[in-house]
Amino acid sequence: MHRLFVGLALPQPVRQQLLLLMGGVDGARWQGDHQLHLTLRFIGEVPARQADDIRSALAQVRAAPFTVTLEGLGTFGKPRSPRSLWIGVADADPLKHLHEKIDQALVRVGLAPEQRKFKPHVTLARFKRTNPAKLDGYLEARAGARTAAFPVTRFTLFESHLCSDGALYDPVETYPLDRSGTEAVEDGPDLPGIAAAERLHVE
Repeated sequence: MHRLFVGLALPQPVRQQLLLLMGGVDGARWQGDHQLHLTLRFIGEVPARQADDIRSALAQVRAAPFTVTLEGLGTFGKPRSPRSLWIGVADADPLKHLHEKIDQALVRVGLAPEQRKFKPHVTLARFKRTNPAKLDGYLEARAGARTAAFPVTRFTLFESHLCSDGALYDPVETYPLDRSGTEAVEDGPDLPGIAAAERLHVE
């Protein structure tokens, strides 16, 4: 079985801007540099044959490149007991369009359509517990948080491997946008398809 999701890797300058936002909230488990990514579509566990079908289906997705600016901090979970802290997207329409294209491609190979409303974001921290007043102060102080715009010219199929100290995210295959008539760029012939040094490590 393969546990998969589709997402965007972030360029290093943008990750550096996000890292500068981190700190000052009790109980926050901040994401590391190589943990930062934007999920486009969670897939979950699928058998090897369906994983191959997914790889082929994603190669048929057509969408033009676009730019993204991350801005606006928020939380998931109850107001007094948040689960995570995230930064959103200034103009989500191009990402929503790409998400819909990806979702349609996955439905064609037997996956159920996405049920949750798509809210593009990058997770900055996760919480087991925190001081709500400190978090409120953090959000107020960084209300204008915004990254530089960056181009989105490809998306990636990732595989997640659960381990004792978290999960490893392996990029399996990368798909360039606006690539009519070209083949997807592969990281390797077989799953997982990338060296361990390039994995995203999520605790």
